[in-house]
Amino acid sequence: MLVRPRDLADRMSGRQRPTIFTLPIEAARLKAREILDQFPQAGYATVVENWRQLPDGRIEFAMRHLPTAD
Repeated sequence: MLVRPRDLADRMSGRQRPTIFTLPIEAARLKAREILDQFPQAGYATVVENWRQLPDGRIEFAMRHLPTAD
């Protein structure tokens, strides 16, 4: 199994790579809302990052859970 330096660095730092979704507009809105409502964990903030609309009208976005400075 090949391991990229980025994968190794992420694993060692404890960071998780974002989860990327590609969905139609309404489904993307519902999925983002579902994830934001599902993960209100103390000490973590869930954020939508790097979203864009693709030429076919679908939305591509990434969700990430970041530690907060409590």
